[in-house]
Amino acid sequence: MTIADAPSRSELVRRASELVPLLKKHAIWTEENRRLHDDTIEALTYSGLLKLRVPRRYGGYEADMTTVVDVLGELARGDGSTAWVTAVWAISTWMTGLFPDEVQDEVFADPDVRISGILSPTAVGVPTEGGIILNGKWGFNTGSTQSKWNTNAAVIAHPNGEFEPIMVLVPIDELQVIDDWHTAGLRGTGSVSTIAKDVFVPSARVLPMVPVLQGQHLSVANADSPLYKAPFMPTACTTVAAVPAGLAKAAKDAFFERLPGRKITYTAYESQKDAPITHFQVAEATIKIDEADFHVHRAAGMLDTKSVADEEWTLEERARVRLDMGAVCQRAKEAVDILNTASGGSSVHTDVPIQRIERDVQTINLHAIMHPNTNLELYGRIACGLEPNTNYL
Repeated sequence: MTIADAPSRSELVRRASELVPLLKKHAIWTEENRRLHDDTIEALTYSGLLKLRVPRRYGGYEADMTTVVDVLGELARGDGSTAWVTAVWAISTWMTGLFPDEVQDEVFADPDVRISGILSPTAVGVPTEGGIILNGKWGFNTGSTQSKWNTNAAVIAHPNGEFEPIMVLVPIDELQVIDDWHTAGLRGTGSVSTIAKDVFVPSARVLPMVPVLQGQHLSVANADSPLYKAPFMPTACTTVAAVPAGLAKAAKDAFFERLPGRKITYTAYESQKDAPITHFQVAEATIKIDEADFHVHRAAGMLDTKSVADEEWTLEERARVRLDMGAVCQRAKEAVDILNTASGGSSVHTDVPIQRIERDVQTINLHAIMHPNTNLELYGRIACGLEPNTNYL
């Protein structure tokens, strides 16, 4: 395959912006049907945005993190569920690039392949000849039913009683799907549960997790690429942090779309835009949106800079990415809360986007790896000289 130049950041962001009207059009359908609309997937595929983290030798773009963040933020302005699924696909695609090259050859033989994944090690593999036998269940498996492959966390149960954390790469059609995604927010992500029952995973598709967290992987072809010199958790955390940052901007868009002609009921204000409280709300929300944008771009910038320079990461720097992610979630939710409060009683109708944006950003804030309290505490522990209380750095 001839390796072509990847589109520029501005071009990819432009493509994402052009999809916003389509995502808005299908947002209600996506939420009601708890999966992405076929037109949405077709448009994402045609735009090339699913190739952001595909290695260039397979026709991908190997886009840097700032580009990924900007693209996902634009998609979130159209629909939070679409942006979240695209973020998970981007992480899992990048993760596939850490597996041996022959595994990548198999997966990326499909130029439009979609790969989902989950980080919770809730399955156990037992060694057998040529690989492992895998059993277990993963919840919150975003976009899995609209994917071909799954990168999932698990553990190997060794005969000596020790458990080794791993990542496995499994075809979706080898897993059972439990349709249990009935939620208040991010309903369109199709984050169902999946079950492995005596699934054989060949050794080549089993990746030791500890080396991955330390920045080591099994790909020879990707070894010199800055994209694959980035550590796993900062990469994953910065990717998903783009979604709440984009949702905060979506809330501002939605608020101003409805502002002209809106009254404040039971007051003398014939136009909401004339009320001083509205001016205060808009200004305060804007500050918080800007703060969320700062934090996600600080994390992305550090990833891009350190990856190109091939610099080691300190514990504090890794924790700071978690801090930035927590701050993005916190500030985005605060901004959306302000604008939702200012949107009045009519905004509770399902055809008004602000209520869906509010539920989506609330759901993200409750995500175990993204919860602001968890991330702020983690950074504070390290800043105060204590050991981290997690391996997910």
